Amino acid sequence: MSAYTDSTRIVRTLTEREQRLLLQVTGQRRDGFRDHVLYSLALGTGLREHEILALNLRDVFDEAGHAKRRLVLRVFKRSAKNPAPQEVVLPDRLRIKLDKWFTARGRQGAQMDDPLFTSRLGRRLSARRLRAAFALWQERAGFERHFCFHALRHSGCTNLQRVGHDMRLTQRFARHASVSTTTIYTHPSDEELERAVQELIC
Repeated sequence: MSAYTDSTRIVRTLTEREQRLLLQVTGQRRDGFRDHVLYSLALGTGLREHEILALNLRDVFDEAGHAKRRLVLRVFKRSAKNPAPQEVVLPDRLRIKLDKWFTARGRQGAQMDDPLFTSRLGRRLSARRLRAAFALWQERAGFERHFCFHALRHSGCTNLQRVGHDMRLTQRFARHASVSTTTIYTHPSDEELERAVQELIC
């Protein structure tokens, strides 16, 4: 687990190993495919819980059933009365998974205006069910500590900052109104601290 703070809050992220374990355990099980795609979407886009749950198939796929490269959010966190539309770029690796998900949803008779993610009863997936499933998969993956779902957004933003080292790029990915909010992703993580202390003489 990674945790770091600014003057106002603690940000928790999954380590790279934990992210791989989560995707591995959900990807290996037939009953985990929905959640595998959902967690990949959270990590690959930095979308918030309510933003993901509000998505319909039409938001993510074109009429041919292929995942779009960019999607415009209908539901998102608003920091102004008349916010500009928010756009999210989908990584190619994620789009491949989404295309497979569209095929699976099509076999269930889903229509374009149906929710992207549904419960076993075919209703839009609720935040309560999403959180319960996330807790279960963490347990199955052997996590030592429990994370809230929002940690996937923080992990995605942190991953991008570690790769690009570009604050403005991370700000755009996170869709923060102010770059000062994005600075939380520049702080050393627990994962980096764990690696560093291995070099100490003791």
